[in-house]
Amino acid sequence: MQGKVVVVTGSNVGIGLETAVGLAAMGATVVLACRNQDKAASAADAVRERANSDTVELARIDLADLRSVLDCAEDLKARFGHIDVLVNNAGGIWSQRQVTAQGFEQTFGVNHLGPFVLTDALLDAMGKEGPSRVVNVASVAHHWAKLDWDDLQLAEGYKPFKAYGRSKLANVLFTRALARRLTGTGVTANSLHPGSVASGFGLDGDLRGIRGLGNRLFRPFEISTAAGARTSIYVASAPELEQVTGGYFQRCKPGHPSKRARSDADAARLWATSEGLVAEAGFPIAGR
Repeated sequence: MQGKVVVVTGSNVGIGLETAVGLAAMGATVVLACRNQDKAASAADAVRERANSDTVELARIDLADLRSVLDCAEDLKARFGHIDVLVNNAGGIWSQRQVTAQGFEQTFGVNHLGPFVLTDALLDAMGKEGPSRVVNVASVAHHWAKLDWDDLQLAEGYKPFKAYGRSKLANVLFTRALARRLTGTGVTANSLHPGSVASGFGLDGDLRGIRGLGNRLFRPFEISTAAGARTSIYVASAPELEQVTGGYFQRCKPGHPSKRARSDADAARLWATSEGLVAEAGFPIAGR
């Protein structure tokens, strides 16, 4: 990873932070792309110390605002010229239905549309100095999800884990469609399940009542954030994966995505639908 430029979203805490530490320790220039810059600055200091690296940078991004996403992409390209690895790690879950700056349901917007637009905006900076990788952090939660094309953003019957599962299914389908589009470009796209990780995810006070209690009860049976980051680090850096694309990984080896996640028709439909949604909001993607 020496000399590689790696962008990790949501890297001020949890598996994103551990992913940044691991890749920085391998010699990469790691960019912590985060919404809260104060927390990101503290995290960057921690990465520098733990990884013994002086090539740790910051970038501001708010995945709930597509203007911020595009501004971040332009900033990254202006500062670094090329991006070798993009780890779309950031994500969230909300107990009540909320909307992004552009009016999208927040889980769908932050977990899928934000990374969709960011990835598209950075593709012209990838593959410029050798093979590059897009790594999408999904979840085993996609197995229990099904996209409702008539109500993709849960305008009716919103439930937090239902919205989350759908967004993770979208991650895997997006990866599948992206890999097909990137064939022959030197840029690969793979998704992964990090494991059930004992991080701060979902414990910021937003998940309330029985859902929050259940989330806490399972914490003792979950793996550490460092263990959860291993698959992200592996997919982002393993030499044997240089030409592997369109895959889904778990525990640092090929995993088994759901039948719905393997649908090329749904992957293509989700791409077209997502492209239409962001275009209607005033942010047409460039495409590749």
